[in-house]
Amino acid sequence: MEQRKEFDTAILLLAVALTCFGVVMVYSSSSIMADRRYADGFFFLKRQGIFAIIGLAAMALIMRIDYHHLRRLAVPLLLLCTALLVAVLLPGVGAQAGGASRWIRLGMISVQPAELAKIALVLYMAHSLAKKQEKIRSFTFGFIPYMVVLAVLLLLLLLQPDLGSALTMGAVAMVMLLVAGTRLSYLFSLVILAAPFLYFAVMNVDYRRQRILSFLDPWADPSNSGFQIIQSWIAFGTGGLFGNGLGEGKQKLFFLPEAHTDFIFSVVGEELGFAGVAVVATMFLILILRGLRASLLAPDDFGRYLAFGLTLLIGLEAFVNMAVVMGMVPTKGLALPFLSYGGTSLVTTLMAVGLLLNVSSHASIPRGESR
Repeated sequence: MEQRKEFDTAILLLAVALTCFGVVMVYSSSSIMADRRYADGFFFLKRQGIFAIIGLAAMALIMRIDYHHLRRLAVPLLLLCTALLVAVLLPGVGAQAGGASRWIRLGMISVQPAELAKIALVLYMAHSLAKKQEKIRSFTFGFIPYMVVLAVLLLLLLLQPDLGSALTMGAVAMVMLLVAGTRLSYLFSLVILAAPFLYFAVMNVDYRRQRILSFLDPWADPSNSGFQIIQSWIAFGTGGLFGNGLGEGKQKLFFLPEAHTDFIFSVVGEELGFAGVAVVATMFLILILRGLRASLLAPDDFGRYLAFGLTLLIGLEAFVNMAVVMGMVPTKGLALPFLSYGGTSLVTTLMAVGLLLNVSSHASIPRGESR
């Protein structure tokens, strides 16, 4: 085995390609709506393009800073994100949209602290799990501290409310603990205890309950609760094998809600067909496999947990978004990494890729094997 200071080229190229493709699809899915709403068909394209440049610059910077130096930022960054999650709940600080308070406005842009908090949690857990590896099977030292941290973050997210981000962070934390060696009985008991609270959080809130019911039978209320998924199915169905052509989709013309954000994958299906959907899904699959490879070949526990957690985060969000727009799981507002419109999501995803590339550059590669 030898250490080679080279970045994983596949991860780098896939991230850049997906980002560029995402900018194109944001324009394709939003131009007519932007022209009607803002009298500027390029409104979302220009903003997403700026976010892409910022994100790629952040990725280029982070990938060149030895990830070991970032360990000292694990706790301060987590505390900062916790403070920001509190700040969005304060009147006059947090910006509301659609009944939720998830953003902090900085001039003409809005920052969503939950997106940065996901990376902060992964960085903190990677640092902590590597430090207390011998105590990870202890209930007092290896389980309870993470549950306290997770409970605080999830409570703040549920108060926004942002159930999607809360479930994502909870799932990532649980899998990281499982991989680190936490007793399965602890995790299983936690799931059993959390189930009634999750049921209450979903079934006692009208719009969440409607999402579950529309998932089970969207045709029961096709003009209301089932409208989104039905329009998404129509987009995929009319796309056929090779699609109607880039920019030629019809469902984005005020039929498909949130076409440039949550349901952008449906636009890909209509305009580029099954072939386009398959290519995008394959790119994500390769990215995840290369991320897992970087984790396995990392020279230390911190690098292994960090690369695994970041790969899991990107892969989970991509899978859930694709599953939602295809009607495989109930509708939930999670962005498709790299593709969906949203500055904080895109920038933080590229920051995560920068960390992943950083770890990959320290990988212990078997002699004679190329990257």
